[in-house]
Amino acid sequence: MPFLYHLSALRKHLIRASLGVIIAGIVAFIFRGILFDGLLLAPKSPDFISYRVLCLLSEIMEIRSLCIENINIELLNSKMAGQFSLHISLSLIAGIVFSFPFTLREIWAFVSPGLTFKEREKSVAFISISSLLFFLGAAFGYFLIVPLSVQFLSNYIVSDQIINFIETSSYLSTIASIILACGFLFELPIVIYFLSRAGLITPAFMKTYRRHAWIIILIISSIITPPDVFSQVIVSIPVALLYELSVFISKIAQPKKIIINEA
Repeated sequence: MPFLYHLSALRKHLIRASLGVIIAGIVAFIFRGILFDGLLLAPKSPDFISYRVLCLLSEIMEIRSLCIENINIELLNSKMAGQFSLHISLSLIAGIVFSFPFTLREIWAFVSPGLTFKEREKSVAFISISSLLFFLGAAFGYFLIVPLSVQFLSNYIVSDQIINFIETSSYLSTIASIILACGFLFELPIVIYFLSRAGLITPAFMKTYRRHAWIIILIISSIITPPDVFSQVIVSIPVALLYELSVFISKIAQPKKIIINEA
């Protein structure tokens, strides 16, 4: 097929994916109470569900530091149009999150003409699994990484002479960035599948750097969690399991020719 045909098809799917994001963003814009008070601003309250669960676990396991009761955050808006701009930008980010399955559908529709019949049959599985992983990652980020990060960053002090007046945009962009980053991080098995199918990554490569990956995971976990082993384990295990799942997927997705050569 000519290059211009592919360019035209790409343009069509990009427009449709963008419209999906905009429509989902408009819905989020309309329901601003749910988006802001119910979701984005909830982690700065000690009554947030994750804090209550952690406090319950701290009582059961007798680990006092696990319970987070003090969240010192006062948000400040210093610009005339600051809240309106945040309303628009955060609504669009919410649109990206909630329209993710539709975006995947458009990506698949663009690449499917170059796939075999058997590969095209896997479209539903690809979209479903990718969407599930993305939303699991977003939930992991929102309910675990966000609360721990908010607690750590809001209470971190380099000097008693400094008082925190946190910009609302800084707080909200941090929350949104963590949610998006975790959502895309959980797409790692899907990325590894396609890279392995292309022969760009092998299970041997991932096993070689497994120790390095674990060390990085533990270091990041120790930074964002309270100073106890249990909190670090809570954060580390899901990410480590994600890496091990990616190793397994790389093995089953690897082209047979490469498998024979390694054997």
